[in-house]
Amino acid sequence: MAGAWAPATRAADGANAYPQHAITLVNPYAAGGPADIVARSLARALEKRLGQAVVVENKAGGGASIGTAFVARAKADGYTLLLGTSAGHVVTPLMQKTPYDGVRDFAFCSVVAVQPIMLAVNPQRGIGTLAELIARARAEPGKLSYGSAGVGGATHLGAELFQQAAHIRLNHIPYPGASPAINDAVGGQLDMVMLNLSASLPFIRQGRLVPLAYASASRSPLLPDVPTLDEAGVHGAQSATWYSLAAPAGTPPAIVQRLSGAVREVNEDPDYRRVMQDQAIELMALAPDQAQAYVEKDRADMRALLGRLGLLAQ
Repeated sequence: MAGAWAPATRAADGANAYPQHAITLVNPYAAGGPADIVARSLARALEKRLGQAVVVENKAGGGASIGTAFVARAKADGYTLLLGTSAGHVVTPLMQKTPYDGVRDFAFCSVVAVQPIMLAVNPQRGIGTLAELIARARAEPGKLSYGSAGVGGATHLGAELFQQAAHIRLNHIPYPGASPAINDAVGGQLDMVMLNLSASLPFIRQGRLVPLAYASASRSPLLPDVPTLDEAGVHGAQSATWYSLAAPAGTPPAIVQRLSGAVREVNEDPDYRRVMQDQAIELMALAPDQAQAYVEKDRADMRALLGRLGLLAQ
């Protein structure tokens, strides 16, 4: 009888000892963008709770599928984790063939945060309000360009929703992350961006980007004078990025629970909370079963949206 229980006992002991060495947290976006801020802030805060280094590794590209696929193939021992988003887990696998299933191939430890999107334009374009942008776009269909943090991400689909709701057509230029898109918008290669507020906020404060509308139900406390899309007359186009902490499927449940508990503890860290608030990031700490349900609901919602947009893989 003791022999029959030995494997389970060893597994439990291993989970209780976790972690015993450094953990890699994969960010499937370019360095310097909003996801990178979340990843590095979360990594530093987790180190305090887990007692081991948490090293962020950027694996950008493919609509977040490159980094997501890397973690899906990793050993399920809790030492390779993913800062997941709707793009990598849900949208890209719905839009194209990927070497992984964005839900089935992962154990979700938590959904850790959400961040709404801000529409901002290069000041040299002479556009100061959303109404002026819409008028210009209607007069010159497909001429105005916008950058996103990648095909299929919240910033891309948020802009698609905005175009549908405003009855305009823009030229989409996808990037491997928010940072290079912002750089081109500030440099004048792009007319506008529709990205997480944290990416554009420093440039808005410097006057190098003009904020037009916030894609949330309420105004950002960081830019209280900027209207929401609804307030500016464009309805049904709210959009935000969510961030999850995910491990490869098959990761021991005790390790998944350990990481989920660490996220809850991290959210009480005043330094971490301050950084997230400064970036207009709303904290969450969903339990593993809640996180699983959250991602599955997002997949159902995105399947319906992509179907309406004609973007589902055939």
